[in-house]
Amino acid sequence: MSAAAAVARRTGSRISRNLLRKPTFVFGVAFILTLATVAIFADSVAPWAPDDMIHGRYQPPGREHLFGTDNLGRDIFSRLVYGSRLSLVVGFVAVGIAATIGTFLGIVAGFVRGTLDSVIMRVIDVMLAFPDILLALFIITMLGPSLTNVMIALGIASIPTYARIARGATLEVSELEFIEASRALGSRRFVILLRHVLPNMFQPILVVATLGIAGAILAAAGLSFIGLGAPPGTPEWGAILSEARTYMRRAWWMAAMPGLLITLTVLAINLVGDAVRDALDPRLN
Repeated sequence: MSAAAAVARRTGSRISRNLLRKPTFVFGVAFILTLATVAIFADSVAPWAPDDMIHGRYQPPGREHLFGTDNLGRDIFSRLVYGSRLSLVVGFVAVGIAATIGTFLGIVAGFVRGTLDSVIMRVIDVMLAFPDILLALFIITMLGPSLTNVMIALGIASIPTYARIARGATLEVSELEFIEASRALGSRRFVILLRHVLPNMFQPILVVATLGIAGAILAAAGLSFIGLGAPPGTPEWGAILSEARTYMRRAWWMAAMPGLLITLTVLAINLVGDAVRDALDPRLN
């Protein structure tokens, strides 16, 4: 084993130990893995189909219906189980779009520099002039309300964050001596980017992406709540919460259960993101 590989292995072991010592990280990971498992095996976990209207209306939480039933007699627990698929997909796809495009633009701007850097960063500055949710609303207005367009809109709205992080990391790494040595040895730009620049920006991008998943899930639920996301009747958490607001006095569980699930999911992802950020920060270790 080479010296570099040994150092990387020791660093990875140290980071893993630090993470596992944090109860908040363990709770967050356990909750997210449980939710992901439920989403994957929703057909087996949910006792009823999400659109079955064969139950009594406004039944409170009990043995037969764990989270109660809604105004149409649908089992809320089953709808939330199937909705976990949609919410998790929205979070990961939106962050995937933002991280991929934003990181690419940031690397190009920071490594090539010159006119291309100026053009890319001016576009990023214009996007940063608008709050993320406002920019997402503008994009959805142009594309039309749907869950797919929500993912696209949230991904595009978050591109500036990743672009600025990637550009800053690229500018910092590009000035280091080993980069100059690689250039002097005739290494191509692509090889330098792949071997030296990308590994040095992986940590901050990972932390921001982890926290971004929670933000995307919350934003998607908010957009569905106001009618710009999933169409009515879709078992998506925000849409379920939107349908329940009219019946809060008569059936409190219709709003309480999806609201609690959204809160716990966002909290768990944020706890994991904070723990990863602390573990990767050398100043805190």
